Amino acid sequence: MKPHVIKHVLFETYNGVTRNHTLQMSAALSYYVVLSLFPAMIFFSAMIAYLPIPDLFNQASALMADLLPAESMGLVGKVLADVITPNRGAFLSFGILATLWASSGVFAAAIEALNMAYEVSDDRPFWKTRGLALGLAFTIEFLALVALFVLVVGPRFGEWLAHRIRLSEVFVLLWPYLRWSIAIAFAVLAVEVLYFFAPNVKQRFQATLPGAVAAVTCWICLSYVLGQYFRHFAKFNKTYGTMGAAIGLMIWLYWTAFAVLVGAALNAELAKLSGKPSQQQDQTTNTKIHVVA
Repeated sequence: MKPHVIKHVLFETYNGVTRNHTLQMSAALSYYVVLSLFPAMIFFSAMIAYLPIPDLFNQASALMADLLPAESMGLVGKVLADVITPNRGAFLSFGILATLWASSGVFAAAIEALNMAYEVSDDRPFWKTRGLALGLAFTIEFLALVALFVLVVGPRFGEWLAHRIRLSEVFVLLWPYLRWSIAIAFAVLAVEVLYFFAPNVKQRFQATLPGAVAAVTCWICLSYVLGQYFRHFAKFNKTYGTMGAAIGLMIWLYWTAFAVLVGAALNAELAKLSGKPSQQQDQTTNTKIHVVA
Protein backbone atom coordinates (compact mmCIF):
# COMPACT_ATOMS: atom_id res chain seq x y z
CA MET A 1 0.00 0.00 0.00
CA LYS A 2 1.40 3.38 -1.02
CA PRO A 3 2.26 5.99 1.65
CA HIS A 4 -0.41 8.46 0.49
CA VAL A 5 -3.03 5.69 0.62
CA ILE A 6 -1.98 4.75 4.16
CA LYS A 7 -2.19 8.41 5.14
CA HIS A 8 -5.66 8.67 3.61
CA VAL A 9 -6.88 5.53 5.44
CA LEU A 10 -5.51 6.75 8.77
CA PHE A 11 -7.04 10.19 8.26
CA GLU A 12 -10.44 8.73 7.41
CA THR A 13 -10.20 6.33 10.34
CA TYR A 14 -9.60 9.30 12.62
CA ASN A 15 -12.59 11.06 11.08
CA GLY A 16 -14.69 7.93 11.60
CA VAL A 17 -13.64 7.70 15.24
CA THR A 18 -14.63 11.33 15.74
CA ARG A 19 -17.83 11.14 13.68
CA ASN A 20 -19.13 8.02 15.43
CA HIS A 21 -18.40 9.34 18.95
CA THR A 22 -16.06 6.44 19.64
CA LEU A 23 -14.85 7.84 22.97
CA GLN A 24 -18.42 8.04 24.23
CA MET A 25 -19.21 4.56 22.89
CA SER A 26 -16.10 3.24 24.65
CA ALA A 27 -17.40 4.63 27.93
CA ALA A 28 -20.79 2.99 27.37
CA LEU A 29 -19.20 -0.30 26.36
CA SER A 30 -16.91 -0.29 29.42
CA TYR A 31 -20.02 0.11 31.59
CA TYR A 32 -21.52 -3.02 30.06
CA VAL A 33 -18.17 -4.79 30.49
CA VAL A 34 -18.28 -4.05 34.21
CA LEU A 35 -21.80 -5.50 34.43
CA SER A 36 -20.67 -8.63 32.58
CA LEU A 37 -17.13 -8.89 33.92
CA PHE A 38 -17.71 -10.84 37.09
CA PRO A 39 -20.21 -13.32 35.57
CA ALA A 40 -17.68 -13.90 32.76
CA MET A 41 -14.80 -14.38 35.19
CA ILE A 42 -16.93 -16.66 37.38
CA PHE A 43 -17.61 -18.86 34.36
CA PHE A 44 -13.98 -18.59 33.28
CA SER A 45 -12.47 -19.42 36.67
CA ALA A 46 -14.93 -22.22 37.35
CA MET A 47 -13.82 -23.86 34.11
CA ILE A 48 -10.06 -23.39 34.51
CA ALA A 49 -10.23 -24.80 38.04
CA TYR A 50 -10.65 -28.24 36.44
CA LEU A 51 -7.75 -27.94 34.00
CA PRO A 52 -4.66 -30.01 34.87
CA ILE A 53 -2.55 -26.96 35.77
CA PRO A 54 -2.00 -26.21 39.46
CA ASP A 55 -2.92 -22.71 40.65
CA LEU A 56 -3.85 -21.60 37.13
CA PHE A 57 -6.19 -18.81 38.20
CA ASN A 58 -3.61 -17.21 40.49
CA GLN A 59 -0.99 -17.40 37.75
CA ALA A 60 -3.41 -15.71 35.35
CA SER A 61 -4.05 -13.02 37.95
CA ALA A 62 -0.31 -12.46 38.24
CA LEU A 63 -0.10 -11.88 34.48
CA MET A 64 -2.95 -9.36 34.64
CA ALA A 65 -1.29 -7.58 37.57
CA ASP A 66 1.25 -6.12 35.14
CA LEU A 67 -1.58 -4.33 33.31
CA LEU A 68 -3.95 -3.37 36.11
CA PRO A 69 -3.51 -1.52 39.40
CA ALA A 70 -2.87 -3.83 42.33
CA GLU A 71 -6.01 -2.57 44.06
CA SER A 72 -8.14 -3.57 41.06
CA MET A 73 -6.77 -7.10 40.98
CA GLY A 74 -7.37 -7.34 44.71
CA LEU A 75 -10.99 -6.33 44.18
CA VAL A 76 -11.50 -8.89 41.41
CA GLY A 77 -9.84 -11.66 43.38
CA LYS A 78 -11.87 -10.94 46.52
CA VAL A 79 -15.20 -10.99 44.69
CA LEU A 80 -14.39 -14.21 42.86
CA ALA A 81 -13.12 -15.90 46.02
CA ASP A 82 -16.32 -15.00 47.88
CA VAL A 83 -18.58 -16.21 45.07
CA ILE A 84 -16.83 -19.22 43.60
CA THR A 85 -15.29 -21.06 46.55
CA PRO A 86 -18.53 -22.17 48.19
CA ASN A 87 -20.47 -22.58 44.94
CA ARG A 88 -18.08 -24.11 42.42
CA GLY A 89 -20.19 -27.21 41.89
CA ALA A 90 -23.32 -25.15 41.30
CA PHE A 91 -21.63 -22.98 38.72
CA LEU A 92 -20.60 -26.03 36.73
CA SER A 93 -24.10 -27.48 36.82
CA PHE A 94 -27.29 -25.44 36.90
CA GLY A 95 -25.66 -22.02 37.11
CA ILE A 96 -23.32 -22.27 34.14
CA LEU A 97 -25.85 -21.26 31.47
CA ALA A 98 -27.19 -18.37 33.54
CA THR A 99 -23.64 -17.15 34.19
CA LEU A 100 -22.73 -17.41 30.51
CA TRP A 101 -25.95 -15.59 29.58
CA ALA A 102 -25.07 -12.74 31.95
CA SER A 103 -21.52 -12.54 30.60
CA SER A 104 -22.89 -12.27 27.05
CA GLY A 105 -24.39 -8.86 27.85
CA VAL A 106 -21.17 -7.10 26.91
CA PHE A 107 -21.21 -8.77 23.49
CA ALA A 108 -24.78 -7.61 22.92
CA ALA A 109 -23.53 -4.08 23.60
CA ALA A 110 -20.49 -4.69 21.39
CA ILE A 111 -22.77 -5.64 18.47
CA GLU A 112 -24.43 -2.23 18.65
CA ALA A 113 -21.11 -0.42 19.09
CA LEU A 114 -19.54 -2.20 16.10
CA ASN A 115 -22.57 -1.41 13.94
CA MET A 116 -21.91 2.24 14.71
CA ALA A 117 -18.20 1.84 13.93
CA TYR A 118 -19.07 0.26 10.56
CA GLU A 119 -21.83 2.87 10.09
CA VAL A 120 -24.55 0.32 9.40
CA SER A 121 -28.04 -0.24 10.79
CA ASP A 122 -29.13 -3.53 12.32
CA ASP A 123 -32.48 -5.08 11.38
CA ARG A 124 -31.77 -8.49 12.89
CA PRO A 125 -34.36 -9.67 15.45
CA PHE A 126 -33.55 -9.68 19.16
CA TRP A 127 -33.40 -13.46 19.44
CA LYS A 128 -30.80 -13.59 16.70
CA THR A 129 -28.54 -10.85 18.09
CA ARG A 130 -28.78 -12.19 21.63
CA GLY A 131 -28.05 -15.71 20.44
CA LEU A 132 -25.09 -14.31 18.52
CA ALA A 133 -23.89 -12.54 21.67
CA LEU A 134 -24.12 -15.81 23.59
CA GLY A 135 -22.13 -17.64 20.92
CA LEU A 136 -19.51 -14.88 20.86
CA ALA A 137 -19.21 -15.01 24.65
CA PHE A 138 -18.51 -18.75 24.61
CA THR A 139 -16.15 -18.64 21.59
CA ILE A 140 -14.09 -15.65 22.67
CA GLU A 141 -13.77 -16.88 26.25
CA PHE A 142 -12.59 -20.23 24.88
CA LEU A 143 -9.95 -18.52 22.71
CA ALA A 144 -8.89 -16.44 25.71
CA LEU A 145 -8.57 -19.65 27.73
CA VAL A 146 -6.29 -21.18 25.10
CA ALA A 147 -4.12 -18.03 25.02
CA LEU A 148 -3.95 -18.06 28.81
CA PHE A 149 -3.02 -21.75 28.85
CA VAL A 150 -0.13 -21.14 26.45
CA LEU A 151 1.20 -18.30 28.60
CA VAL A 152 0.88 -20.08 31.92
CA VAL A 153 2.46 -23.42 30.98
CA GLY A 154 5.80 -21.64 30.91
CA PRO A 155 9.21 -22.41 29.39
CA ARG A 156 9.38 -25.98 30.75
CA PHE A 157 6.48 -26.98 28.54
CA GLY A 158 8.75 -26.33 25.54
CA GLU A 159 11.26 -28.82 26.90
CA TRP A 160 8.53 -31.40 27.54
CA LEU A 161 7.01 -30.94 24.07
CA ALA A 162 10.40 -31.13 22.35
CA HIS A 163 11.14 -34.36 24.19
CA ARG A 164 7.77 -35.92 23.35
CA ILE A 165 7.78 -35.19 19.61
CA ARG A 166 11.58 -35.16 19.17
CA LEU A 167 12.15 -31.51 18.30
CA SER A 168 15.56 -29.87 18.24
CA GLU A 169 17.06 -27.70 20.96
CA VAL A 170 16.32 -24.68 18.80
CA PHE A 171 12.63 -25.11 19.54
CA VAL A 172 13.37 -25.16 23.28
CA LEU A 173 15.32 -21.91 22.96
CA LEU A 174 12.59 -20.27 20.88
CA TRP A 175 9.64 -21.49 22.96
CA PRO A 176 9.63 -18.55 25.45
CA TYR A 177 9.12 -16.24 22.48
CA LEU A 178 6.83 -18.61 20.59
CA ARG A 179 4.37 -18.88 23.48
CA TRP A 180 3.88 -15.12 23.52
CA SER A 181 3.45 -15.14 19.74
CA ILE A 182 0.86 -17.92 19.98
CA ALA A 183 -1.02 -16.11 22.76
CA ILE A 184 -1.09 -12.88 20.75
CA ALA A 185 -2.22 -14.82 17.67
CA PHE A 186 -5.19 -16.21 19.61
CA ALA A 187 -5.99 -12.71 20.88
CA VAL A 188 -6.01 -11.43 17.29
CA LEU A 189 -8.19 -14.38 16.26
CA ALA A 190 -10.67 -13.57 19.05
CA VAL A 191 -10.95 -9.96 17.85
CA GLU A 192 -11.34 -11.17 14.26
CA VAL A 193 -14.21 -13.41 15.30
CA LEU A 194 -15.85 -10.42 16.98
CA TYR A 195 -15.39 -8.19 13.91
CA PHE A 196 -16.63 -10.85 11.53
CA PHE A 197 -19.81 -11.92 13.30
CA ALA A 198 -20.91 -8.96 15.41
CA PRO A 199 -21.59 -6.12 12.92
CA ASN A 200 -24.42 -6.41 10.42
CA VAL A 201 -22.11 -6.50 7.40
CA LYS A 202 -20.97 -9.03 4.83
CA GLN A 203 -17.20 -9.35 4.59
CA ARG A 204 -14.49 -11.93 4.16
CA PHE A 205 -12.93 -13.22 7.37
CA GLN A 206 -9.42 -12.28 6.28
CA ALA A 207 -10.59 -8.71 5.69
CA THR A 208 -10.95 -8.31 9.46
CA LEU A 209 -7.25 -9.03 10.08
CA PRO A 210 -5.82 -5.47 9.73
CA GLY A 211 -8.22 -4.02 12.26
CA ALA A 212 -7.73 -6.95 14.64
CA VAL A 213 -3.94 -6.58 14.53
CA ALA A 214 -4.27 -2.82 15.04
CA ALA A 215 -6.69 -3.33 17.95
CA VAL A 216 -4.51 -5.88 19.76
CA THR A 217 -1.36 -3.79 19.18
CA CYS A 218 -3.11 -0.67 20.43
CA TRP A 219 -4.46 -2.57 23.44
CA ILE A 220 -1.03 -3.95 24.39
CA CYS A 221 0.58 -0.51 24.11
CA LEU A 222 -2.18 1.23 26.05
CA SER A 223 -2.18 -1.48 28.71
CA TYR A 224 1.58 -1.18 29.14
CA VAL A 225 1.42 2.61 29.44
CA LEU A 226 -1.50 2.39 31.88
CA GLY A 227 0.31 -0.30 33.85
CA GLN A 228 3.33 1.97 34.29
CA TYR A 229 1.09 4.87 35.23
CA PHE A 230 -0.90 2.81 37.73
CA ARG A 231 2.21 1.45 39.43
CA HIS A 232 4.31 4.61 39.61
CA PHE A 233 2.04 7.65 39.49
CA ALA A 234 -1.66 6.98 40.06
CA LYS A 235 -2.91 7.01 43.64
CA PHE A 236 -6.61 6.35 43.14
CA ASN A 237 -7.21 5.50 46.79
CA LYS A 238 -6.17 8.98 47.86
CA THR A 239 -8.63 10.57 45.44
CA TYR A 240 -11.52 8.11 45.38
CA GLY A 241 -11.07 6.25 48.66
CA THR A 242 -12.49 2.74 48.62
CA MET A 243 -13.70 3.31 45.04
CA GLY A 244 -10.11 3.64 43.80
CA ALA A 245 -9.81 -0.02 42.75
CA ALA A 246 -13.04 0.15 40.75
CA ILE A 247 -11.99 3.43 39.09
CA GLY A 248 -8.66 1.95 37.99
CA LEU A 249 -10.45 -1.07 36.53
CA MET A 250 -12.92 1.17 34.67
CA ILE A 251 -10.11 3.20 33.11
CA TRP A 252 -8.41 0.07 31.79
CA LEU A 253 -11.69 -1.32 30.43
CA TYR A 254 -12.45 2.04 28.79
CA TRP A 255 -9.24 2.04 26.79
CA THR A 256 -9.66 -1.66 25.97
CA ALA A 257 -13.05 -0.89 24.43
CA PHE A 258 -11.55 2.10 22.61
CA ALA A 259 -8.84 -0.08 21.01
CA VAL A 260 -11.47 -2.57 19.77
CA LEU A 261 -13.64 0.17 18.25
CA VAL A 262 -10.67 1.86 16.57
CA GLY A 263 -9.74 -1.44 14.91
CA ALA A 264 -13.32 -1.74 13.64
CA ALA A 265 -13.19 1.80 12.25
CA LEU A 266 -9.96 0.92 10.41
CA ASN A 267 -11.57 -2.16 8.87
CA ALA A 268 -14.55 -0.07 7.74
CA GLU A 269 -12.29 2.40 5.95
CA LEU A 270 -10.26 -0.37 4.31
CA ALA A 271 -13.51 -1.91 3.07
CA LYS A 272 -14.45 1.40 1.44
CA LEU A 273 -11.00 1.57 -0.14
CA SER A 274 -11.24 -1.91 -1.65
CA GLY A 275 -12.92 -0.48 -4.75
CA LYS A 276 -16.02 -2.65 -4.45
CA PRO A 277 -19.11 -0.54 -3.95
CA SER A 278 -21.28 -1.10 -0.93
CA GLN A 279 -24.63 -2.69 -1.63
CA GLN A 280 -27.57 -0.87 -0.08
CA GLN A 281 -31.00 -2.40 -0.07
CA ASP A 282 -33.93 -0.21 0.88
CA GLN A 283 -36.71 -2.05 2.63
CA THR A 284 -40.13 -0.83 3.72
CA THR A 285 -39.22 -0.40 7.35
CA ASN A 286 -35.46 -0.01 7.44
CA THR A 287 -32.24 0.08 5.47
CA LYS A 288 -29.70 -2.70 5.47
CA ILE A 289 -26.18 -2.02 4.30
CA HIS A 290 -23.78 -4.75 3.24
CA VAL A 291 -20.10 -3.90 3.22
CA VAL A 292 -18.23 -6.18 0.84
CA ALA A 293 -14.49 -6.20 1.40
